[in-house]
Amino acid sequence: MTRTTPPRPVDAEAMFPALADYRHTSTRLHPRHGSPKADDSSVAGPFLWPVDEPWPVCTAVHPKGRGHLLSDVRLQRRILDEAWHRDPGSGPTDAEREVLDALQPGTHAPQIGDADPIPLLAAAQLFARDIPDLTGGPDGCDLLQVLWCPFEAHGPDRTIDVVLKWRRSQDVGEVLAVVPEPVVVGRAECVPNTCELHPEQVVEHEYEGLLDEDLQEVIEVWEVGDDEEDDDAFDSSAPSNFDTYEEYEAAMAAARADEDDEVTYRGDLSIAPGWKVGGFASWHLTDPAHIACGVCGTPMPPLLTVAVSEWDGTSESWIPLEDQDSLPDSRISDPTAVYLGRGLMRVHTCPATPTHPHQLSFQ
Repeated sequence: MTRTTPPRPVDAEAMFPALADYRHTSTRLHPRHGSPKADDSSVAGPFLWPVDEPWPVCTAVHPKGRGHLLSDVRLQRRILDEAWHRDPGSGPTDAEREVLDALQPGTHAPQIGDADPIPLLAAAQLFARDIPDLTGGPDGCDLLQVLWCPFEAHGPDRTIDVVLKWRRSQDVGEVLAVVPEPVVVGRAECVPNTCELHPEQVVEHEYEGLLDEDLQEVIEVWEVGDDEEDDDAFDSSAPSNFDTYEEYEAAMAAARADEDDEVTYRGDLSIAPGWKVGGFASWHLTDPAHIACGVCGTPMPPLLTVAVSEWDGTSESWIPLEDQDSLPDSRISDPTAVYLGRGLMRVHTCPATPTHPHQLSFQ
C-alpha cells in the first residue's frame, strides 16, 4: 500500500516567501510490518549480500554475552502481536504472560568474551530506484546497506556503532541465504522489526533555529498572533461572556481542542517525522550542531534518520491518509520498535566523498 502525507495545513512558502531558500526534499520511508525479499528496500529484511563476502562483525571491546537473547526479543514481540490480532483491548493470555515474564535479560552467552567478534544486525537496505533522495553513492552504487551492533557501548560517547555498505546491486551474484546474527543484544530497542518500505518524497523546510533571524522573527510573530487570537476568543476574566460555569467549561474545552489543532512551524511546516532519507535535521533537544567531514571539512547533511515513531503529539498532521483510520495502533505509529539515543539517530555522510567516515547525531 502506498502512503500519502496530507498537504500541509498552510502553504508555508506562500505565507513566508523567504522559506523558498530553505526548502529541500526528503523521502519518508514509511516502514510497516511485512515480509520483504532480498531485492527489496526494507528495514531488517534479508540483504542482497554476496555469498562469498564476509559479514561485518563488531570487534570493539564491550560486554557481549549479557543482555537479551535475540530470540527472546522476537518471541516477546510475536506474542504481543498475536494478542493484538486476537483482540486489541484484551492483551496476552495468562499463559502468554508467564512466557513473557520468563524472558529476562542476563548472562545468556558466557562463552562470548568482551573482545570476541559478534555479527552486526542487518538494520536497513535501501535501493536508489525506490528512494529519490538516496543520491550521491560512490562509484555509481545504487544500494546502501546499514548494519549496527546491538549494544550502545562504543567509543567515548558510548553510542551504537553503525556500518554503511554501498554497492552496485547488479554486481551481486549468488546471494547469502542466511545472514549471521548475534546471540545476545544489549537492549531490545536496538533490534528493528522486519518491515517493508513505502517510500514517499515530501518537501521540508530548515529547522527554525537555523533560519535567517528576520525570518525566525516573522514566523514567531505569526505563531504568537495565533495564540493571542485564541486567548481573545475565550477570555475567562470577562464573566459576562458566560452565563453559567458549564458554559465556561465548554468554552475552555473547545479552546483546548483548538490548541490541539494549532498549526506550528516546527510541528507542521518544517521537518517530517519518522524514518527518512535526506532532508533536514531537527535540533529540538539541543542547540544546532555543525557537523562537518573529519577528512575534508565539507558540511555533512543527514543521509538517514532513524526515529522512535512515525509521528507524535506535535506532528500528527504528518500521519499518512491511509493510516488515519487505524489509530491507535503502535504497530503503525512505531513499526520498527527501535529506540536509539533519546529517540532519534541520524547518520551523516560526506556529499563530496561518500566513502569518508560518516558521523552520528542524536536527539
